[in-house]
Amino acid sequence: MAKVAGKIRFKARLLRPASPKAAAWTFLVLPDTASAKLPTRSMTTVDGTLNGAPFQATLEPDGHGSHWLKVDKALREAAEAVAGDMVAVEIAPVEVEPEPRVPADLRTALAANPAAHATWADITPVARRDWIAWIVSGKKAETRVKRIDTACDKLASGMRRACCFDRSGMYSRGNMGAPEAAE
Repeated sequence: MAKVAGKIRFKARLLRPASPKAAAWTFLVLPDTASAKLPTRSMTTVDGTLNGAPFQATLEPDGHGSHWLKVDKALREAAEAVAGDMVAVEIAPVEVEPEPRVPADLRTALAANPAAHATWADITPVARRDWIAWIVSGKKAETRVKRIDTACDKLASGMRRACCFDRSGMYSRGNMGAPEAAE
């Protein structure tokens, strides 16, 4: 895909998730035309504004070739918006992907495996984010433990990417996708 030139501007409705019922956050789904201007169908970190309030966030794939944005309470309040409002959004992909937050259990496992840690330290932030996304996408605690073990084994053997992980959510039946909106 071509690199984005300039800012991507659009309007979208701020939605409340159906679950959890008492969620303090809201979300919006990018229009297909806006999402198509991004460099990838997978997770993409952007700098932007929501009704003029600045933010940096990683857009998530919706599983249908587009993206969605989780809007936390602080950003929603800074934007003076509530669920149901149409909001003005302006985004642009970041020049350099930020480092992902490494979950404590993965950090502990990497510290205990010097070969895995060495590969981890040598891969890109996007590759680290993909490993983390694959690990945390499991629905059961046992799956997560198994995936951490597998990731450490693969990293220790020099594997740099989470093999066969569908970063867009379009080709798997995984749990990638925008939340269901409350009525």
